[in-house]
Amino acid sequence: MNTQALKKILIANRGEIACRIMRSAKQMGLTTVAVYSDADKNAQHVKMADEAYYIGPAPSKDSYLVTDKILQVAKNSGADCIHPGYGFLSENSGFAKACEANNIAFIGPLASSIEAMGSKTRAKEIMAAANVPLVPGYYGDNQDPRFLQSEAEKIGYPVLIKAAFGGGGKGMRVVEKASDFISALEGAQREAIAGFGNDLVLLERYVNQPRHVEVQVFADNHGNCVYLGDRDCSLQRRHQKVIEEAPAPGLSSALRKEMGEAAVRCALAINYRGAGTVEFLLCGDEFFFMEMNTRLQVEHPVTEMVTGVDLVNWQINIAGGLSLPLAQEDIQLQGHSFEARIYAEDPANDFIPCSGTIEAMHTPNQNEFVRIDTGIAQGDEISPYYDPMIAKLIVHDDSREQALGRLRQALEQFHLAGFSTNIGFLNNLAQHPTFNESAPSTHFIAEQGDSLVAVNNTLVQSSELIGAFAYLCSLNNKHAEEKNASPWQQLSGFTLNSPSVIKVPFKDLQLSAIKTAKGYDITHNNTVFSLQGTVVNGGCTVFIDGDKHIAHVSQSNDAITVMNKALQAKLELMNKHYISSHESDALPLAAPLNGTVVKHLVSVGSTITKGDPVVIIEAMKMEYTLNAPHDGILQSYCFGEGELVSHGALLAIVEDTTVQEGA
Repeated sequence: MNTQALKKILIANRGEIACRIMRSAKQMGLTTVAVYSDADKNAQHVKMADEAYYIGPAPSKDSYLVTDKILQVAKNSGADCIHPGYGFLSENSGFAKACEANNIAFIGPLASSIEAMGSKTRAKEIMAAANVPLVPGYYGDNQDPRFLQSEAEKIGYPVLIKAAFGGGGKGMRVVEKASDFISALEGAQREAIAGFGNDLVLLERYVNQPRHVEVQVFADNHGNCVYLGDRDCSLQRRHQKVIEEAPAPGLSSALRKEMGEAAVRCALAINYRGAGTVEFLLCGDEFFFMEMNTRLQVEHPVTEMVTGVDLVNWQINIAGGLSLPLAQEDIQLQGHSFEARIYAEDPANDFIPCSGTIEAMHTPNQNEFVRIDTGIAQGDEISPYYDPMIAKLIVHDDSREQALGRLRQALEQFHLAGFSTNIGFLNNLAQHPTFNESAPSTHFIAEQGDSLVAVNNTLVQSSELIGAFAYLCSLNNKHAEEKNASPWQQLSGFTLNSPSVIKVPFKDLQLSAIKTAKGYDITHNNTVFSLQGTVVNGGCTVFIDGDKHIAHVSQSNDAITVMNKALQAKLELMNKHYISSHESDALPLAAPLNGTVVKHLVSVGSTITKGDPVVIIEAMKMEYTLNAPHDGILQSYCFGEGELVSHGALLAIVEDTTVQEGA
């Protein structure tokens, strides 16, 4: 391949990865080009780019996944290279071929390498030939459901169904018993079609208590290939990573070297070029090949932090025909790094994705120990059309213990309001003694149950008091602005010759306050607390009975959100219309978020039992099954398969036969 100096780069992606790629490209002197959909016209990656071009409606199938639109922008803008980021077209061999056919450098591997690893069945064959250990399973083309079920019987339950062309936990199901196999297969295939356009699946023995350890490899066009250490990505929920670290803890030098060399053999076997990640299941001192991701990984920053290498810089230079700048013996690891993925989601509600406006955003200071990769800012909209990951918090220090301490501290300083996030959940993980000791298995989060979404009651109480103090300060400011404020105009319980009692109108809380010389005495659950302090531009410094608390608040017409350490407490005001808990319980067939109806599972007129699955919706690339709220008869569906639904929309109506029987 001839060496060429790349000058203008188009990033065929959005959000934090688009911004991250642009940072390196700008440092290298390249002109940057962004693309955007209707949902992203005001996005940070659009603002950051030197040029930006519209490519279509919000759904990715109409914009970010349309090869012709991306290539047309590249031609119109004069871009000589395209970086696909991760997701979208990053592992699409047809896109890679189209770039090369149009004389545009694809910043990634050859199309043939993508094809080799894109099919997990073919990848297993190649790995076997390269002497890389494999998990027992079925990797063939026969997709007849009954045949696959018979193969599952041979492998032995539990088995894992995996989309052959998938990743990120999508198109994946764990099947514990034969009676669940067919429905699990159908669900995996639907997700595979929706996410990857191919419903081919493979089966593997489900390995109990494994760790997920992966190796970063890098190859050039001149036959050189190195590995840049490993990462542990075992902390996962719904098969998606939430905290990653480098290097993987607890590995002997010999095992680390063996895995690294196996990863290099994998890359060389498919004539690889650029950045790639080989994922292994680690069981004690045994490791098994899972898959190779032929792109830059979400968690690449932890490798950058411990190696000092800018992987995007390397990617661009390799695509331009340059050789690797370091040999294997030159790559040294320094210290330890963690990455926490921050999602717009509700961990207490089965991690359901959230969308909305970023009402407030306060982040820890970035320095040599703390890095934040994001594509959002205060005031931005979090769209329901794309993956709910909105930021990555990366820390580094000399040891694992020190780095974990920095992670905990930084999580407590990362404050977002406007929707639910997983920051509290991440902090609970970072505080857990098992994780503090070493990396647990991939089942760890599932095994902990609700303990990882539990909140500290003392922290909740202090947050409610801080919220009340912020409300009272805003009320006081409002009254101070009124020219003719008088006792008769106050929103308090004014009584002649006695202190004025102010009701704090938070829903479901009994709070009242009396103004003091220095602040307020606030009664909370029949206990009086003395508060004083300041609220400036959303930043709170409040003393509660003399103890100092630092937090942030975000105020709207209907709520005050307190961001206190890693807790987000939304305190709703009584002037908002509320649905009672009884009404909420009666509407479990309402859409839990914006999405698309995928499948009706029961025929209209059928008798169903409480808990029976009724309808499946898909949102943010994941499926959600809604179950019958009670015994009854399915009267009707409110939306057809394929139709879009809004959050809260009733999806189906079930006549409650238990009420009739009771009558």
